[in-house]
Formats: sequence, C-alpha cells, structure tokens
Amino acid sequence: MLDLVYFSSVSGNTARFVERLGMGGTRIPVSPSDPMPVADKPFVLICPTFADGLGRGAVPKQVIKFLNIAENRDLLRGVIAAGNRNFGTTFALAGDVIAQKTNAPVLYRFELAGTETDIIRIKAGLAEFRGMECSTMA
Repeated sequence: MLDLVYFSSVSGNTARFVERLGMGGTRIPVSPSDPMPVADKPFVLICPTFADGLGRGAVPKQVIKFLNIAENRDLLRGVIAAGNRNFGTTFALAGDVIAQKTNAPVLYRFELAGTETDIIRIKAGLAEFRGMECSTMA
C-alpha cells in the first residue's frame, strides 16, 4: 500500500489539503534542523512549487534534502504538485522537476489549497494507482 508524504510551508496550504484528503501522511519538516523522515514503503509525494519568475527554486530545499536520501528516492512512485496559476508557466513546476529527476510520474496538479473536485479526483486516482501498484510490483 502506498503512503503519502508531503511538504507544506508555514502557510499550511498543502497541509490543509492533505488533511482534507483524510488519508494521513508524513510531513517533511519545515525546519532544516528537524530529523528527515525515511520512507519504509512506496509513497506518493505531494509538493508545492516555490519558483521565481524563471522557474528557479521550484522544488523546496527540504524536499530536495528528503529525496537525496536514497531509500526515499527509491520508494517514490508518483508526484502530486501544487502551485498558483498566477505564475503561468511555472504553475506546479516542482512536480515536473521532481518527475524529471526521479522518473516518477506527475499524477496530478492542483492550485493552492485545492478544491473539492481536486480532493475527489485525487482520492479516486490514488485508489486506482494503489491497485495498479499492487498488481505490478513484485
């Protein structure tokens, strides 16, 4: 079974979104001095985007630190990216950057704290994805 791992800045948008999903999850700490979690089973990462106008810095430093742990990178199965459509081409860019670096697919993109439609779609998509994961992984 897949877990959820997420990063949420002090604004809390992503944390509120994960709470609304009602599926639990492990939060990547905001503070660099807090211990970094190490995954022990496959997971989907939910990550907000923090890019400048040129797309630099899209992936939060704490997420990079988390994915630099080999066990975490190896167990990543997909990415759900958050962003703000006001930033145009950099909307949810963190998902694309992570997918390119890890070969994990971008499963979904949502804006800010998401909508009820996003919640419904992600729950359904994760249920389907979990079923595929179980049937294809040895």
